[in-house]
Amino acid sequence: MLKRVLNFSWALLLGSIGLLLTLTGQAQTLPPIISVVETVPALNQWLSPGDRLQVRVVAQPGVRATFLNGQPLLELSPTQTQGNLGVYQGTYVVQPGDTLRDRPVEVQVLTPDSVLEIGFSKNTVRFLSPNEPQLAVTRTALSYLNYGLGEDRLGGAKLGYLDSLVVLHLTGRVGELYRVQLATGQQAWVPQDMVRLLPLGGFVPTSLTGSWSVQGDSLYDYVRVPLSARLPYCTQLLQNPARLIVDVFGATSNTNWITQRTGLQELRAVYYEQPQPDVFRLVLPLRHRQSWGYHLGYQGNTLVVQVTRPPAKLRLRGLLVAVDAGHGGTNVGATGASGAREKDLTLAIARKLRRELEQAGAHVVMTREADVSAEISDRVTLLRQRRPALLVSIHVNSAANTAVQGTSAFYRYVAFRPLAAALYEQMQGTGLAGWGLVGNFNFGLNGPTEYPNALVETAFVSNPADEQRLTSSAFQQQMAQAMTRGLKVFLKQNRARGPRGWLLKQPAMEAE
Repeated sequence: MLKRVLNFSWALLLGSIGLLLTLTGQAQTLPPIISVVETVPALNQWLSPGDRLQVRVVAQPGVRATFLNGQPLLELSPTQTQGNLGVYQGTYVVQPGDTLRDRPVEVQVLTPDSVLEIGFSKNTVRFLSPNEPQLAVTRTALSYLNYGLGEDRLGGAKLGYLDSLVVLHLTGRVGELYRVQLATGQQAWVPQDMVRLLPLGGFVPTSLTGSWSVQGDSLYDYVRVPLSARLPYCTQLLQNPARLIVDVFGATSNTNWITQRTGLQELRAVYYEQPQPDVFRLVLPLRHRQSWGYHLGYQGNTLVVQVTRPPAKLRLRGLLVAVDAGHGGTNVGATGASGAREKDLTLAIARKLRRELEQAGAHVVMTREADVSAEISDRVTLLRQRRPALLVSIHVNSAANTAVQGTSAFYRYVAFRPLAAALYEQMQGTGLAGWGLVGNFNFGLNGPTEYPNALVETAFVSNPADEQRLTSSAFQQQMAQAMTRGLKVFLKQNRARGPRGWLLKQPAMEAE
C-alpha cells in the first residue's frame, strides 16, 4: 500500500504541479487524490457532546474516504452536487469522553488500487469536556449577545447587551463567535473580542436570588436584586399592558420578600416568576403606556434595573434631545452620482435640526459637530453619559436601483415605534415619498434601551431627484423642521394620554 500525506494548508498549491513521491527508488509525479478537506462551516470550531462535526471532502471519484479514525464519508450523487463528481460528506455526533484539542481534522482516502492518501483541514476543531467548563467574562459594558451565527453589514441579530464582568459558560465556537449556554434549552453567541477567557477549573455560574428592593430617587426608579455572581440576562419591553421583563439566566428564587419603598413614579407593583429552574424572571409593570427607557447593570453582584420616568413636562422646552449625524471622517457613507457624500449631508441636516430644536427651547447634544470619525461605541458611550430624553439619528439612503426614492424611519424596539412613526409621518409632509417604517432594525445607535430613539433615512442619494433635494440647503431646512414637528407630535401624543395610556377626552395641550 502506498501512503501519501497532504497538509491542506498548502496542498491546494500543489494541485497543478503534482506531488513528488519516491516509489521503488524512482522519482515520480502523481496528481493528488484529495483536492479539498474542510469542515462545514469551514471555520475553527469548539464542539460539545451532542454537537455535530460536519466534514466535506473533494477527491477522486470512487474512493473510500473516512475521517476521525474510521468515520465514513459518503460520496454524493451528482444530482446533489450540481453535477460534480467526487464530493464526499460525513457527520459525526460528538460523544462524552471524545477528545480533540484544537487540531485539524484528519481524512483518509483509499483508492481501489490501494493508494492511501491522508489530508487535513485548514481549520482546527476542539472537543469540549463537560467536566472542564470553559468560562469567560465580558470585557466592557457594551458587550452583547447574538441570537445566532448570521451576519450582514450590521452584524448578527442581537439578543441584548450585557454589563462588564458578566460570567458566561461557553459550550462551543464557530470562527470568531463563542456559543453561550444561558439556561436549559437556551443559548446565544458572543463575539470573541467581547469576552476574556478564564482558566479551566471554574464552576458554571449559578445563584440564588436574595430578597430585593424597589425604590426611587429624584431621577429614576430602581430595582435591586442581590445575586452571588454576575449572571447574564436579557430584557423585553412589552406593551398592552406596558411592562419590562428581565430574565436572569442561572438564577433560582430564594426571594422571600420584595420591599417597595416610597419615591416610585414609574413602577407599579413588581413581582417575579420562575419559568424554569434556571431562569428567574422579573416582571416590572409600568405606569405609563410609553416607556422612556431603562438601564441594566451590576453594582458588585447586585443586579440593578434603572427605570426612566417620563419628562416632567412633555414638550421640547427644557428637554435634552440627542442628534446624531451619521458617518463622518473616514466613514463617508453613501455617495450620489453628483458626488454628494452622506457624511456631509447628515452633518448639514443635523446642524439645522439643532438650531430648530434650540429655537424651540430644547437642549441638544450632538454625537459629532464636525467632519470627524466617531465610532458607534463612542457615540453610545457619550449618550449613556448624557442620558438624553430622545435620540434622532440622521442618515441618507442608497440603492442599486436609481429609481428607488423616498424617506423612511427605523426603530429597533416596538416600544419606541411611536417616535419613529411620528418622524416618518412628518418627513412625508415635505413632499418626499414614503419608503417605509422599519422595525427590529439591528443598528448600533438603535440598540440602547436608555431612551426612545429612531433613525431617519432622509432620502435616497442614489436617486437623482432625491439627491437634488438632499443637496439643497432650503430642503435640508425643511427636513430639519419636519423632524422637529415629529418630536413635537410624539410629545403631544403622550400628553394626551393618562398614566395608563387611556386617551383623555379633553387633553390639556401646553404651548410648545
